[in-house]
Order: sequence, then structure tokens, then C-alpha cells
Amino acid sequence: MSYIEKLLNGAEVEWKTLGEVAELKRGTSITKNTSNEGQYPVISGGQKPAYFIDQFNRNGETITVAGSGAYAGFVMYWNEPIFVGDAFSIKADELKVLPRYAYHFLLSIQDKIHSLKSGGGVPHVYAKDVARFQIPIPPLETQKEIVRILDSFTELTAELTAELTARKKQYEHYRDKLLNFSSVNGGGYKWLALKEIVMETNNIRWKDDDSIYRYIDLTSVSRDTNSVIETSEINAKNAPSRAQKLVLKSDVIFATTRPTQQRLCLINDEYSGQIASTGYCVLRANTEDVLPKWIFFHLTSVDFRNYVAENQSGSAYPAISDAKVKEFTIPIPPLEEQERIVTILDKFDTLTTSISEGLPKEIELRKKQYEYYRDMLLAFPKNNLTA
Repeated sequence: MSYIEKLLNGAEVEWKTLGEVAELKRGTSITKNTSNEGQYPVISGGQKPAYFIDQFNRNGETITVAGSGAYAGFVMYWNEPIFVGDAFSIKADELKVLPRYAYHFLLSIQDKIHSLKSGGGVPHVYAKDVARFQIPIPPLETQKEIVRILDSFTELTAELTAELTARKKQYEHYRDKLLNFSSVNGGGYKWLALKEIVMETNNIRWKDDDSIYRYIDLTSVSRDTNSVIETSEINAKNAPSRAQKLVLKSDVIFATTRPTQQRLCLINDEYSGQIASTGYCVLRANTEDVLPKWIFFHLTSVDFRNYVAENQSGSAYPAISDAKVKEFTIPIPPLEEQERIVTILDKFDTLTTSISEGLPKEIELRKKQYEYYRDMLLAFPKNNLTA
């Protein structure tokens, strides 16, 4: 508070509704089928542009709020020409409030904006409801300093995110190169189908079991970190019909529905002995021939991604059978060579996907740091955020 008082230097802070200091304007309905590909991003209901067209309807510094769908209420900032579709824009009156200041404030009440969602089928957030939120209005010089501080955090996060993207590309390049034995030693190592190097797995017999298990369904595995991020507790009474597959430590599980999304992970100690959905193909390595991580890394490769794309079936709900997954062939060098390559890939994998270390952890820490200072710097007296 002493720092805020220093920033204010005795000046008053007004509280006004967002509608008093900004123009909130509904977007223009448009569909991809009726538009042309172009250079201007279309802002609709997601966390990124839906697509690009050859026209724009907003220019300059613009804040957008997704109007409908799963991400209804999601706030974004733009300093380029955009087309606002199924969303609404917020244009600040710059004589009263800086656009970036308004943006940081809206991020601070993002949860409250999400809570405005209404509608039974597709949830919506409306501009008239967001317009009623109150925003503190310190002098413009104070707003500039707050923006400078908060932007320094977001710029650092952006730099780290760009670094992570570059590292992921580097990792994918070396992963595919290290696993490409067709061009090494004349392809001298034997190639085997997965079905030849994995062991049989079992399904649970619910009628003979009264234990409580953690259920790994198709949304439990993160595509970003290749790890289980959340599960639900199940037993014989409430288990979904797809809760069938028993998994053990070092099993590789791969989602066979929408398989090109490459939702897969290596089961760790925490989830050993738990239950996975029948929507996963469970691959249990015969460790006399192959390391579990050797299978895992091959399933993350571009070769496997292409194989899946060629062998999946169904358009609305594409899938690939367990049998077809197990027909995929991989090279089998000696275990010592597998270990050498796996060690190298593990280091890249940790850097690009680990939530406990590496760049993802650093990015998460910087986001929390930004949120801490944002909430502190915007904690002006008479803080009333009730819509």
C-alpha cells in the first residue's frame, strides 16, 4: 500500500463502471465457410484466432472478450487490425483509462467474467454484463507506471514461451533424427512390430473387486506434458463402462480416439495398479528386448504420427484400433544403445514438458509472480467488483 500511495502522490482514485470509460461493441457474425483466407485474425470463442480473413473491423489497441462456447469470457489484447466475430470488443477512452491498464484489470477479474456465463446449451457472456464491472481509475501517469511494471512480467513470460517453442522444435528434430535408424548403419538393426515386443495386459473383473481405483479417462492425460494431470475415484458401483484396463508402472498408454492428437504417457508409480479407459491402447514392454521409454519416444515421433493419420478411420470421430497400433514397427538396437538414446531424449523432454523443472516450471512461476504484483498494484481502496 505504501508503494501505491507513492504512485498516487496524494491523487484521488475514481471508481467507474467499465461502460463509462470504454465502448463495448458486439462483433459481426461470420463463418469460415463464407470467408476467405487472409492476414487478419478472426476473434471468436477460443483462446486464439479461429482463422484469418482478408478484412478487419477493429484497429488499434483493442481488448476482446469471447462471447460464447467453452471459453466464453476469455479476455485477449490486440494491437493490430482484427476481425471481431463471435466476441465483443472493448475500446478504452484513452483520456480516462489506458487500454493496457484496462486489459490488466480485466485479467484480474477473469474469473468473475467467466462467472457471467449463461445459457443451457452453448454458454454466453454478454457485453452489457461486463460493462457493469467497476474499475479503479487512478491518474494516467499512475496507470502508465502500473502498466510498465506488469508488462515487464508479461514480456518475460512471452520470451520464455518463445524459448520453449524453439526448444520443442529442437527436441523434435533431434528426437526424429536419433530414432531414424533407416538411414543409420544401413538400417542394420532389426525392425519389429509393437505386438512382437509387448506383453499381454489385463482388464479388471469388477464383479470380483470391491476396491477403489483412480480412473484415467481420455481427458486425464495432458497433451502438453505427456502426463496424467487428474483422475476420478471409481469402484464397482460407479465405474463407467469404459473403465476396464489395468495399468502398471512403465506401461505406455496411447489414446486411440482422435489419435492424431497424440495423447499418451508413461505410467509412473503414482498410477501403477489403477484403471484406464478402453479408449487407450496399453503397451507393456517386454524389457528383455526393449525399454518402455524406447516405445514411448517412438510413439511421439513424426513417423508414428503419420502412421496414425494414414490408418485411422471415421471422419466425425476418428479412431484407430489397438491391433493397428501394435502393427507399427520400430527399430530394436541393443538395450545399451536404447539406453544411450533415451538418456539424451529424456534431457530434452524434461526441458520442454516437465512441470517440476525446466522451462514450463519457469513459465508457471513467472505467471504467478505477475498475478501477485497485478493484484497488489490494483488493490485500490473501495475495491468493489460486484457486477
